[in-house]
Amino acid sequence: MPAFGLVLPAAGEGRRMGEGPPKAFRLLAGRPIVLRALDAFARISEISERVLVVRPEDAGSVSARWAADLANVRVVAGGAMRQDSVLAGVRALSESCEFVLVHDAARPLVRETAVRAVMETAVRTGAAIVALSLKDTLKRADRDGRILETIPRDGIWRAQTPQAFRRSLLLDALERARAGGAHLTDEASAVERIGRPVAIVEGHETNIKITTPDDLRLAEAILAAGF
Repeated sequence: MPAFGLVLPAAGEGRRMGEGPPKAFRLLAGRPIVLRALDAFARISEISERVLVVRPEDAGSVSARWAADLANVRVVAGGAMRQDSVLAGVRALSESCEFVLVHDAARPLVRETAVRAVMETAVRTGAAIVALSLKDTLKRADRDGRILETIPRDGIWRAQTPQAFRRSLLLDALERARAGGAHLTDEASAVERIGRPVAIVEGHETNIKITTPDDLRLAEAILAAGF
């Protein structure tokens, strides 16, 4: 398999977590969330480079605080939006990384099987993401909370990470999104925007994104149950 680089964006402030450090730096069962996220990729030998993207004001302190854990990780400063941070991370990878994995630092419970599946699919297709098929019924409502319509859920997926791409494709897509003033919520959106197809790999329910205190408690319960 070709060489992959890992980009872990952790530059968000995480306001929904309340007062305290950025959400990715909070403890999950005694270990920082961001380090648990990195741990998920530790045994994948095809990943030759790892980049952690943090807020500019955190770059120096993070490198010093977790020096041992980040010995083989490049820490770079992110930007105002997620896409700016991911672009900084992709640019920090060497050209020897033919493919890129982008994974939310706030998703520390991703399974290695999902990571390998999305990597293999991206090598075949050029772009792939982990996602979940929708099980709930979708409703569209007005501003007063009144239902306007029921939305068919066939073909609707909930995007997760990791998302994997040929490096040159993702770099081009992100740079064009920046030049065009687009505001995107994930990397697949940038690739879709330039007309390139993105494949889906079935994910798993425990790959939650920790955004609120309730999410943190759920992640602790998942770990306690033997994840």
